[in-house]
Amino acid sequence: MRQYEDTYQHKGMRRRLVNELKEKGITDERVLDAINTVPRHFFLDSAFDKIAYEDRAFPIGEGQTISQPYTVAYQTQLLQIKKLDKVLEIGTGSVYQATILAELGAWVYTIERQKKLYEKNKQFLFKSKYPNLKFFYGDGFEGLQPYAPFDKIIITAAAPFIPPKLVAQLKVGGYMVIPVDEGENQRMLRLEKLADGTLREEAFEQFSFVPMLTGKND
Repeated sequence: MRQYEDTYQHKGMRRRLVNELKEKGITDERVLDAINTVPRHFFLDSAFDKIAYEDRAFPIGEGQTISQPYTVAYQTQLLQIKKLDKVLEIGTGSVYQATILAELGAWVYTIERQKKLYEKNKQFLFKSKYPNLKFFYGDGFEGLQPYAPFDKIIITAAAPFIPPKLVAQLKVGGYMVIPVDEGENQRMLRLEKLADGTLREEAFEQFSFVPMLTGKND
């Protein structure tokens, strides 16, 4: 079984990463503190240990990636997480994004459609630190109706459209952060659900995500 160690060297690399994120425009100190606290190398194969804190994505299997730290920080900052927020995450992947949200004090309900990743994540020892992190195997387009409504929803894959079932599961006044569009790049949107059920849309930078797919992959 892999032994998880967080050395002074790892902590130093995290501090450098945080400074790099500041230079790139991340301003939310709570988000930066969470990035500085959570050991990203725990979420990667040990072969990536020396480069785990480079600001780039890495493969994690099943055609998926652990997102670039800047992307994680950017989406998290847009969500404006408050302690005890109930957050739905679509696309568990490596669990890194979900753990950042849990470190911020949110109750995180995260869905993964890849059965192998879901099973692997259930065995992840580090998650025992975060009882506020709940794992589900399912179709992200369906959301988690039994646990709705959610204060915040984050989608960590490129959505071809805004999924109506997720909008229905968002609280009035809540935010959804979602990269939308097919193709190489997506627009990062923040949607606020208004009292009449419509959405107020804000568009931000462009990013590149793996596509959000329907169904489950056994």
